[in-house]
Amino acid sequence: MSGPPEDGHSGFERWRRATLAPFEHRTFTLFWCAWLVSSFGGMIQTVGASWLMLTIAPSADQVALVQTAGALPFFFLLIAGALADTRDRRTIMLASQVFTLLASIALAVMTLAGAVTPSLLLLLTFMIGCGTAVLAPAWQASIGDIVPRSQIAPAVMANAVGFNLARSLGPAIGGAIVAAVGAAVAFIVNAISYLGIIAALLLWKPQHVRSDLPPEPLGGAIAGGLRYVSLSPHLLAILLRCALQSIPIAAVTALM
Repeated sequence: MSGPPEDGHSGFERWRRATLAPFEHRTFTLFWCAWLVSSFGGMIQTVGASWLMLTIAPSADQVALVQTAGALPFFFLLIAGALADTRDRRTIMLASQVFTLLASIALAVMTLAGAVTPSLLLLLTFMIGCGTAVLAPAWQASIGDIVPRSQIAPAVMANAVGFNLARSLGPAIGGAIVAAVGAAVAFIVNAISYLGIIAALLLWKPQHVRSDLPPEPLGGAIAGGLRYVSLSPHLLAILLRCALQSIPIAAVTALM
């Protein structure tokens, strides 16, 4: 019969402390909370855009294209990962969020003015998706700059928990907002949700390691990344599993 742990803590207590360890860092906590709010805003925006499309173009194809316009940038913006690896990540994230904020404001204003067309709605939804697609790899790559290397795994898990929480509850909140006060308010809520990330980025002062070498060209970075993945069976298996999950989930959301 084994005795109590030497450090006086149970296995569950040690697991809990390790899991919550990234939140001991103020910068990570600020970013995680801001990312969570922004994720909720994105889900609310998706519901609002789908509902609005149903009112201005009552076609199943047009409504499904809203989901396509929002998800397409994540599949084809290979440049986003290369930017995160070769350029200043804070600048990239800040620029992407300002761009997304402006696109969200434009969508809200056009909706309030009653000037939204199906094509314009899809274009602005695509632009918002582009901003999020540029932010995601830069934020994920920045985790190692915010928490110690030993805490990267629980920090990544915390991000996944936050995103899945928003994906579970966000559509319900978005549906309630749209049903009560309209799609324009849902777009305004989404625009406001980006302010937290922008504020966190402005407060964050990362330490930069100076290099005498010029940054790698984007084309070379993209080619190098594709070559690395093509030669890694483990990464190919992970990407295949992600595709098998993401594509059906996108289809279910579009059908709903």
